Amino acid sequence: MIILKTIEEWAAFDVSEAAFPWLYLQQKWIRSIGVRKEPFMNNKVKVLVVDDSSLFRQALIQHLSSQPGIEVIGYAINAYDAKQKIPQLKPDVLTLDVEMPGLNGIEFLKQLLPTNPLPVVLVSSLNLSVFVALSAGAVDFVRKPDMTVRNSKETFFESLTVKVMTAAKAKVRISQPGAATPNSPAPAPAPVPTPAMAGGAVRPLAPQGTARPMPFPALSRNVLDSTIIGLGASTGGTEATLEVLKRLPGNIPGIVITQHMPEGFTEMYAQRLNRICNMEVREAKNGDVIHPGLALIAPGAKQMEVVRSGRNYIVQCRPGAKVSGHCPSVDVLFNSIAANVAINKVGIIMTGMGRDGEDGLLKMRQNGAFTIGQDKDSCVVYGMPMVAYNIGAVCTQASCENISNVLMNHLKGVK
Repeated sequence: MIILKTIEEWAAFDVSEAAFPWLYLQQKWIRSIGVRKEPFMNNKVKVLVVDDSSLFRQALIQHLSSQPGIEVIGYAINAYDAKQKIPQLKPDVLTLDVEMPGLNGIEFLKQLLPTNPLPVVLVSSLNLSVFVALSAGAVDFVRKPDMTVRNSKETFFESLTVKVMTAAKAKVRISQPGAATPNSPAPAPAPVPTPAMAGGAVRPLAPQGTARPMPFPALSRNVLDSTIIGLGASTGGTEATLEVLKRLPGNIPGIVITQHMPEGFTEMYAQRLNRICNMEVREAKNGDVIHPGLALIAPGAKQMEVVRSGRNYIVQCRPGAKVSGHCPSVDVLFNSIAANVAINKVGIIMTGMGRDGEDGLLKMRQNGAFTIGQDKDSCVVYGMPMVAYNIGAVCTQASCENISNVLMNHLKGVK
């Protein structure tokens, strides 16, 4: 006996008109009122589009509907409309306009996610509010196309498709009331074994421990001047990177960061981190010198490399082809550190879909670097750290909240 528990299952089940004429007519009526006939195992990502612009909304629907792995199950014209439709349609992913009349996207997220932890991809113009929305729990964002720029529309839709598919696999993280503020004292380091670099064995997980509200001890001048830290992240990385940096002291070895992010947003992101973190943070410019107390963010649409210049190490930032599917690319940054940096090196790979960074991090480790991978439980998307861990590029794994502890404990042991 087949038991059909829901109206959707009933709509999907094929009834023979000849054998069960009355049931056949009943099912036909159910389908006529909008319950679609779908296979039981529908692997398509179900998307609800939320945007107040009818023209732009229709463009989103038309493009997403044309993608083989995506099904647009409906749309909402504002946040209030979305509130009503989400329980009915049960989407896998929401695309959300940040700037809408009435209840804006940010306030909507704050109300939605605590009770409906739904992956949300923001669709936004060049606006600082996107980072507020990301901190509220959105998975990722796409910059609205600039119709005056060549290929902007094509780039937008390509990026949107990838990010919607990625979001469907993402873990939604919601800001908890009472969480540590940017000015909270940094937690004390937890003990972590120093890795032996010989061989390619993957190190065991670092002890997580319980963070205590104590400041880190000051690092020696030698450690500050003789170490460069590279960090790479993608989906979920804007908040994960902030979580790491805000726990570090201002007097830290120079840090270079590649975060997959569109042009224009990287400068605003750096400014946001600079307001919150203890060290100086800014978008990198070609020729910037890497020095203690400074974190440089790779500019959008440019590849960033670390090179030697006299007694200093500097960054080179220039337009280039995508590497590992991205510009800026984590692999480009990590490979340059592995090849060009003769002093102490640390590599950190964090949340994100795909394989960007695995090759460069492995080369860093093979060239003597201490490498950290974000662990599965704390990743929004456990992709980049996973593949790096699996090939032996990661010395130790740690939660997002504990990476600063692991890093500082390692630096204390640097000679």
